[in-house]
Amino acid sequence: MQLIFFFLMILTHTYADYPALKAILSEKGLRDVSQMMAVWIQSKLKSTEIPEFRHRVDIGIGTVDCVISNMHVGQCSMSGPSLEFVKGTGVLVEVSQLSLAITGSWATQFGIIHDGGSFDLTVYNIKIKTLLELGDDAGRLSITTIFCSDDVGGVHIQFHGGASFFFQPFVSHFSGQISEIIHMKICPAIQQAISELEMNLQEIPVNIPVDQYIYLSILLTSSPAVTNRSFELDIKGEFYSNSSPSEPPFFASTFDIQYAENYMLSLAASEFLVNSAAYAYLSSEVLQINIKDNMIPKNFPIHLNTSQFGVLIPQLRTLYPNMEMQMLLYASKTPLFSFSSGAIDVHVPAASKFSVVKPDGKLVPLFRLDMDASFSGTALIEHKHLTGAFKMKNLRLTLGSSEIGDFKTAGLEQMLVIAVNMFLLPKINDYLKTGFLLPKLQSFSLINSTLLIKNGFVVIFTDVEDSWIVSMKTKVQTSPNDHFIGGHLHA
Repeated sequence: MQLIFFFLMILTHTYADYPALKAILSEKGLRDVSQMMAVWIQSKLKSTEIPEFRHRVDIGIGTVDCVISNMHVGQCSMSGPSLEFVKGTGVLVEVSQLSLAITGSWATQFGIIHDGGSFDLTVYNIKIKTLLELGDDAGRLSITTIFCSDDVGGVHIQFHGGASFFFQPFVSHFSGQISEIIHMKICPAIQQAISELEMNLQEIPVNIPVDQYIYLSILLTSSPAVTNRSFELDIKGEFYSNSSPSEPPFFASTFDIQYAENYMLSLAASEFLVNSAAYAYLSSEVLQINIKDNMIPKNFPIHLNTSQFGVLIPQLRTLYPNMEMQMLLYASKTPLFSFSSGAIDVHVPAASKFSVVKPDGKLVPLFRLDMDASFSGTALIEHKHLTGAFKMKNLRLTLGSSEIGDFKTAGLEQMLVIAVNMFLLPKINDYLKTGFLLPKLQSFSLINSTLLIKNGFVVIFTDVEDSWIVSMKTKVQTSPNDHFIGGHLHA
């Protein structure tokens, strides 16, 4: 039994459980999130449908039935919200001095007498406080409400039109009830919103398709780590082949990052993430290409025909004079990336199978060359693009097998080194100079980003901009001529 427990512990605490992706939200990020939330709350409030309110007022000589309807939020003013990390739990959200200016219609009935008009309703000094717990539900981020409290400072109503001058003195009879109704609806509405958010989180797929060949697993490897100053997510970050998903013959290693306080987010990826992608592509059998001579540029120093190769491999001219050749180039093992301080190293084990093309189109195998190449480069972020540049460190060419007898590969190796340095790398570096646009998720984009290469991982420090929030800011802001004074909206 002790052996069984020992092996169970090993199986459930393997290196693969180490995250290959980390995301840390800083206090600055939380402050910026609160600003986004303020705009979002105001936009939501202004689009909220408010149900009609019915009340009966006793005026001494009878009762008046009153209906308030067609209500909508015209203006809103708020302080905050303020968000604060709570160590080991989640986030404390506080909204203070939230005030709403609501317009609508009123109608009354006193016996056979009907009347109506418009009104201005101000709900002022609403305070909300709620604690949200962030957790892990089967590898997905979860969010629940631990507690919620609220308070409504007061309600002011001004009637217009009809016999409003007569009913205005009786406002105090039902303004308190309106305040109580609002108070009773705030926390349930918040809990409902959090429940809907939790449902949306659980519906987010944990396997993200990349293309037709591979997908990325974004399961959480542990519960979120919440400190007094940050919120960290540890994410599996492993790529798999769609056709033959399997674990690679290498492991994820632990790594730690120090978040930057002057950036909203710190995003880090280990070598394992990139290497698992290379392994997934290798497993999908896509890291190979069949090269024909018409695919090679005319100014390339090497062409696929026995006349040119015959200079270095004399038996080719004898066995297959002046014939076209083909080459199957493929990764013989997983290309591996390694990160060190400021540099990216890439080791590429590859092989190429050469064949001669007979007049009837049939292929005759000739030989296989094994190549072991290594490259080094750098990467940085410029103008929202991930750019880079690489150079060759080493390239060795050996004869793997041959159907035409042994031959020396030194000349071929020298020609290949020249071809890579003069033609292949310049094209790759021209492409990398333009780079890749940083990813955008719906309306969110990364801005003010910087990239650092550390030992074993790369980290991006960045801010986040929501284009929807930016566009909404001008729409939800109170007009310069509209302001709340003493709980009333003045223009």
